[in-house]
Amino acid sequence: MLKKGTQDMTDLTAGELDKSTVEKAYDRWAPVYDLVFGAVFDRGRQAAIEAAERIGGRILEVGVGTGISLSDYSGKHKICGVDISEGMLMKAQERVAELKLKHVEGLWVMDAEHLNFPDASFDVVMAQYVITTVPNPEATLTEFSRVLKPGGEIILCSRVGAEAGLRRTLEKWFAPAARKLGWRTEFSFERYTNWAKATPGMRLVERRAMPPLGHFSLIRFGKVADGSAGSQGQTGASASPQTPLRRAAG
Repeated sequence: MLKKGTQDMTDLTAGELDKSTVEKAYDRWAPVYDLVFGAVFDRGRQAAIEAAERIGGRILEVGVGTGISLSDYSGKHKICGVDISEGMLMKAQERVAELKLKHVEGLWVMDAEHLNFPDASFDVVMAQYVITTVPNPEATLTEFSRVLKPGGEIILCSRVGAEAGLRRTLEKWFAPAARKLGWRTEFSFERYTNWAKATPGMRLVERRAMPPLGHFSLIRFGKVADGSAGSQGQTGASASPQTPLRRAAG
């Protein structure tokens, strides 16, 4: 049986998107997501995984979706996956069982802004194509920093909006339709840098534009070994979240 985290998935928050819209949108995308977006996002996914595996240890993939990236890890590290969409995670669960992915520790239905893990649980927190889909991006990044161990990294592959020109105009024009689909088209890099400056213990490590057009970037934040951003987020309520999603044994 599929288990959800302790947070209320239908709770709406102020922002350009709300959780209900995002959850419903990605439940609809679940049957065709890999076909539509698999090849388009592959280079960014591979770059993010390579960066994560250079650090290794216990890796949290937020917005794991259908689990399309889970088989791309080397198997040397433990992977935990969370997503707000139950439909997406059912696909991921099937993939883990079919491919016998022993390195996947568990899959949970969970809200990215309210992760039901204790502070400093992971060596890497990775989110591919996620930050521009959540209602409160900065609060979500702060939650990532809370569950990240000192010395670890937040690794994002994310859309970065144009600062000016025709692309900027098109992004603003398409924004209302994009929100109905569950994401933003306009999201400046300054929001990432401002968040890092305002968050104790966090620093920007890298921004690398992803080919072919550079609309998406690999973005890495490091958590300094002697700093703690745990006070910026909420403390995990338990030593471990609820039962992870796994294919029933029988």
